[in-house]
Amino acid sequence: MRISDFWRLMDDEFGAGYSRVLSSSLVLARVGSRTADQALAAGVSAREVWLAVCDVQDVPVGRRLGRDIRPSVN
Repeated sequence: MRISDFWRLMDDEFGAGYSRVLSSSLVLARVGSRTADQALAAGVSAREVWLAVCDVQDVPVGRRLGRDIRPSVN
């Protein structure tokens, strides 16, 4: 997972503003008791950080891959 995908998933699930608050303040035991920002900066994979956020925030399994994006019809 790319970091851009991580941020898309965060924004989709929590909103653009709140996702930044979570990433800078929520401590995640699964990634070494770091915030998401700290974990990403330390080189932890974006996927592992996303799953850690999902676990702590009780994101349902069905939403962990993000929203379904319907293709546009021309």
